[in-house]
Amino acid sequence: MRIITGSARGARLKAPKGMQTRPTSDRIKESLFSILGDFVRGKRVLDLFAGTGSLGLEALSRGAEQAVFIDRATAGILRENAEHTKLLERSEIFRGDVFSVLPRLESAGRQFQLIFCDPPYHAGLWERALSAVDRSELLAPDGLLILEHGGDEALPEGGLHQLVCVREVRYGPTSAVHIFQRKAEGGACHEESRMLREF
Repeated sequence: MRIITGSARGARLKAPKGMQTRPTSDRIKESLFSILGDFVRGKRVLDLFAGTGSLGLEALSRGAEQAVFIDRATAGILRENAEHTKLLERSEIFRGDVFSVLPRLESAGRQFQLIFCDPPYHAGLWERALSAVDRSELLAPDGLLILEHGGDEALPEGGLHQLVCVREVRYGPTSAVHIFQRKAEGGACHEESRMLREF
């Protein structure tokens, strides 16, 4: 795992030993940030189930303003990686359960323009996280939620109040990414706004 481009380009990220982590592959990360383009610059980022911090640190390397990382098991590794990439000053790391930390961030009035959610597949975590963000004000009105999950896991039909999927990207049979925005006044975006591209 490495930082692909930006101020920390080429920096290798440390992964926990003896843990069943599943970091986002460089291939998926590169195509994802290609989709995001310059949107990342100057944004406040929230990295849920952060693991090694690969997504949030990549965003910081590409010019994001600040990143908040949440992971119950890897806070120490996150700090080491943030120090190694010289991005620690713009990083805030929470050691704890995502579903305990999110209400604290909302109570503090925090909002983010880019939220990454990449939990372990097939554990029911991304569904809970999507619902938690949907019920909160954590995603800024102009923000994006990037959700990665197993390719064989389907999005729930209906049930979302504020969020609408605006793009879907599939990476073969194993992984899928959905990009969500908050609904504009007047309701969900039209079906023609949904985009699908194969990589």
